[in-house]
Amino acid sequence: MELLYVFGRLMFSLASTVYQKKLAQHGLHPFYIVAATYLVLGVLAAPLLYAIDFGSLRHDFWLNIWLASLFDVAGWMFLVLSLSKTDLSVFGPLNAYKVVASMLLAILFLNEVPSMQGLLGVLLIIAGSFFLMPSAASSQAGVVSGLLRDKGVQARFLSIFLFSVGTVFLKKSVAGGVLETMVFWSLIGLPLVLLSNYFFLPNTVQEQMKATKQHLHSISLIGVMVFAMQYFTLLLLANMLVAYALALFQLGMVLQVLIGYRVFNEKDIARKLLASLVMMAGSLLVLMH
Repeated sequence: MELLYVFGRLMFSLASTVYQKKLAQHGLHPFYIVAATYLVLGVLAAPLLYAIDFGSLRHDFWLNIWLASLFDVAGWMFLVLSLSKTDLSVFGPLNAYKVVASMLLAILFLNEVPSMQGLLGVLLIIAGSFFLMPSAASSQAGVVSGLLRDKGVQARFLSIFLFSVGTVFLKKSVAGGVLETMVFWSLIGLPLVLLSNYFFLPNTVQEQMKATKQHLHSISLIGVMVFAMQYFTLLLLANMLVAYALALFQLGMVLQVLIGYRVFNEKDIARKLLASLVMMAGSLLVLMH
């Protein structure tokens, strides 16, 4: 069953990412795409309220699910923003920095001391980043600093940080039940993302809604896939399989590079495949230390 959870999570994540990038290429604002996705999540989650025993939910569940929803909504907004500005073949390998963020959080909040193997893994991830830069940039000083100046990369790093923090609270809320967490994560996220769109896109909502009409099928598919992906994620969290799952998720880096080449005709794929393999090796070293 564990492999089924991981495979389901990986496949739905890849598919939803492709559709989100396509919508962004058609002119829909990334923040609006997230809002439309959460609207579908809300529609799917609302009927499940009847299956929930509200009396069994403790006060700490509500605090954790609110915080998890807050960080995850922000994470999704910057994730789709990154997709709109960055090649999928660059976006995918950057996923390796999730384990770096997790290590830093463990150092800061759990007082964990990384091993030499873990530090070597971080160095490999950073080294792999060099290969993500365009060939012309490799002759310039500060290759990594050039990568960090990319707006899409900045948005991706921010989304990774936000998701990493959100996962801490999400894991705690799962103790109150997987179904309960799934339902309220979806429903609480909806008003949060709508408020964000109101403040950040005050004059374009109507225009975005008109443009949505021809993409209703894609938006519905994204919502269903994100719902399924998140449910598999919660099952993995509930079964304490986080490190095991993260290790297998690294395969998604290579798949995203290949999809970037096949679907979006992205360039320099051989170099980006090398980057993803080096960064995947670094991720596995960190996870297995």
